[in-house]
Formats: sequence, structure tokens, C-alpha cells
Amino acid sequence: MSRGRGPDRRSPKTSVLTAPSTRLGIAFVLLVAVSCGLIALQGGAALPQIGLAMGVGLVAGGGLLWYLHWILE
Repeated sequence: MSRGRGPDRRSPKTSVLTAPSTRLGIAFVLLVAVSCGLIALQGGAALPQIGLAMGVGLVAGGGLLWYLHWILE
């Protein structure tokens, strides 16, 4: 039985990113987006403006998540 690295073997160096952390990252981005949408809703924005705020929140949450991954690796 060979102990070499095959296509189904992982490298010995484990990554910080795992399946649960991926799900947590998605939840974080969605939380930021929904928060932006709720702030716009409370400010009396129209539906297109709320959608725009949620889109901006997705971009901001993605940027924050990228930064967290960058400093943790």
C-alpha cells in the first residue's frame, strides 16, 4: 500500500477554510446585506433603493469576508 500523495489525498498542510467556515462566511455576507436592506427600509427608502442597499451590502460583506480570510491565512 502506497503512502504517496494521490489525487484523492489531501496535503499535510490544512487550510483554515473548511465546510463549516464556508457556511459561516456565507451567513456573514448575507447578514451584512440584510442589515443594509433593513437600514434602508427604516430610513423610508423605496423598494429599488432597498434592493440597491442589499446589493451594496453583499459587496461590502464579501469584501469584509475576503479581508478576514486574507489576515487568517
